[in-house]
Amino acid sequence: MPKVIVGIHGLANKPKKDILADWWKKSIKEGLNKNCQIAEAEFRFEMVYWADLLYKNPQHGDKLLDFDSLYNGQPYVEAEPASLKKYEDGFLDDIRAKALGLVGSTADMLKERFEMNKLADWVLGKVLKDLAIYYDPERKIGDRSEPKQPVEARKVLQDELKNALIPLKGEEIMLIAHSMGTIIAYDVLRDIGPKGSDKDPDFEIAHFVTIGSPLGLPHVKGKIIEERDYDGKGRERLRAPSVVSGSWVNYADRKDPVALDTHLRDDYGPNAKKIQVKDDLVANGYLSPSDEPNHHKSYGYLRTPELSEHIRDFLS
Repeated sequence: MPKVIVGIHGLANKPKKDILADWWKKSIKEGLNKNCQIAEAEFRFEMVYWADLLYKNPQHGDKLLDFDSLYNGQPYVEAEPASLKKYEDGFLDDIRAKALGLVGSTADMLKERFEMNKLADWVLGKVLKDLAIYYDPERKIGDRSEPKQPVEARKVLQDELKNALIPLKGEEIMLIAHSMGTIIAYDVLRDIGPKGSDKDPDFEIAHFVTIGSPLGLPHVKGKIIEERDYDGKGRERLRAPSVVSGSWVNYADRKDPVALDTHLRDDYGPNAKKIQVKDDLVANGYLSPSDEPNHHKSYGYLRTPELSEHIRDFLS
């Protein structure tokens, strides 16, 4: 069966699609080379790109215009080989995971009791603008038609992934989703499932991979619970998508501010195939050309030893 890796990017503006796709693929190949000793790995890769639907102009790398707000100061750069190390889980990680689970449960309860949705929406609008647009049913953006038509933003962004996945039916797919892309991916995979609005009982995703995911944030979980009224009550609606047939692995760096809740297993139950999310802490050691760390950067996640080994096993 043919194998394909599909990537969907996350929050904020990005460089042009061909550049971003090249950098994602280079990151994966670098990880396979340095972590698994697979030189010049060849694989099919598809980039799902939606930044141009929310931003009029892409980021650029012209150093003569490094004062421009569109200048990209955090491009793909190779990592020092010694910096790619496996994360060693410790006792404090277990304590932190339990504490975050308690905080998440408390926040869910407070939100329900004191109607904190408006406050959460305000915070999203200030901090995670793209996500606020995604959850706003009144927000319309241009779609891919010519001339462009104003369509609900959420539908436009989901269609980008649906239109990439549906033609791949029958192939063995690894879907790697980063940041807000994990929310789009989760929603789309649930909709393609047996009870979803776009149901296709024969469609499967072999491996669902989330990196730097905000799926553990109380507001995000609350939105899923509100929308999945056909699937039980409360937390029972939070589960692995039915179309995931092999594994769902969530990779998170504990210093990543977007993946504040690094452990999703205590939030998302198994699907009918008994597939449940597995959490794996990693060390995202991305450094910009000016040595600025970013523990949320996709390139850093894509070349972590843990994810490299996962991709190696999938391709082999």
